[in-house]
Amino acid sequence: MTVESRVAESARTASRMNFGLFHEFACRPGQSQADTFAESFELVDAAEDWGLDAVWLAELHVQPKRTVLAAPLTIASAIAARTERIKIATGVQVLPLVNPLRIAEEAATVDQISHGRLVFGVGRSGLPRSYQAYGVPYEESKDRFNEALKVIIRAWTEPVFSYEGTYHSYHNVSLSPLPLQQPHPPVCIAASSPDTFPSAGRDGYGILVAVRRGTLSALAPNLERYRAAWHEAGHPGDGEVYVRLPVYVGDSAAEAISEPESSVMGFYQNLGSRIEESAGAAGTGDRDERAAGGRRLQETTYEEALRDKIVVGTPDMVVKRLEGLRQELGLSGILAELNCGGQIPHERVRNCLQLLCREVMPSFN
Repeated sequence: MTVESRVAESARTASRMNFGLFHEFACRPGQSQADTFAESFELVDAAEDWGLDAVWLAELHVQPKRTVLAAPLTIASAIAARTERIKIATGVQVLPLVNPLRIAEEAATVDQISHGRLVFGVGRSGLPRSYQAYGVPYEESKDRFNEALKVIIRAWTEPVFSYEGTYHSYHNVSLSPLPLQQPHPPVCIAASSPDTFPSAGRDGYGILVAVRRGTLSALAPNLERYRAAWHEAGHPGDGEVYVRLPVYVGDSAAEAISEPESSVMGFYQNLGSRIEESAGAAGTGDRDERAAGGRRLQETTYEEALRDKIVVGTPDMVVKRLEGLRQELGLSGILAELNCGGQIPHERVRNCLQLLCREVMPSFN
């Protein structure tokens, strides 16, 4: 695909809802890591072939029973080499764990070799496990995140820059390579804490919003605060809002509802347990509130999840639900988590992806 055709494609997709695959390179019980990589790349290849807009790569550390996706930019490079059209996004790069200058170089490299297909999603993670493994205090995560993002943007946009921060210092640095996209790849910030929404709006960044802990119906007030800050800062348009949520499309309603249930509910049990266990860790907020939130997630029923946390059904049912969410929340796109919990058989996930691409997406063109 030429540069001119990519520009035309970007202009076309900007006016409709964007469909992305949220991908964790999940391991199923008994599966080798080599087979996990092979299956995961096969799903990426199918997404490219079937016309999906983007693949969003998680970043998960020291969880060998769950995932092999610890190095999203390395995997993004592999995807760039095996595809020509699909956007390649980080969902998200955990900035407090890295040297920001190195990440600026690696992300710019991915943008160059993908011919401008990188979307740079960034965040700081809501759980301290990875920080403990890396020896980084979780209570520093917010300040480290803000500092790292400043460094990366300056490295991408200034011919020579210097920076003196709390955690990083650089003197007369010139980045090479620079990103192909100018002034830099699109930046999307994972927004969960209330103050992140207006700050991202003021800075002119898109946002990624997840409903793993919360509900779809609770998103609107924070999105209003994001857009109000966006407009007050004088940015054109209404900002970019992407929602990450479990999606499962089946050939029948009964199939779509029953097939993901065990995997989805196992995920909520596991996440709720980890949240409850982390209550009281430095930087995680009020101990009692966090513990109660973890218990609520573990007590979530599948009926509650179907009502306000996930989207499942036949293609027609999913089209209707997503259109309602787009109208209600003003969504720019979704990050469809087709295998929430990582335990759905690969062939069923492929079928779900095919139905999403061929029977759901055309309704939003």
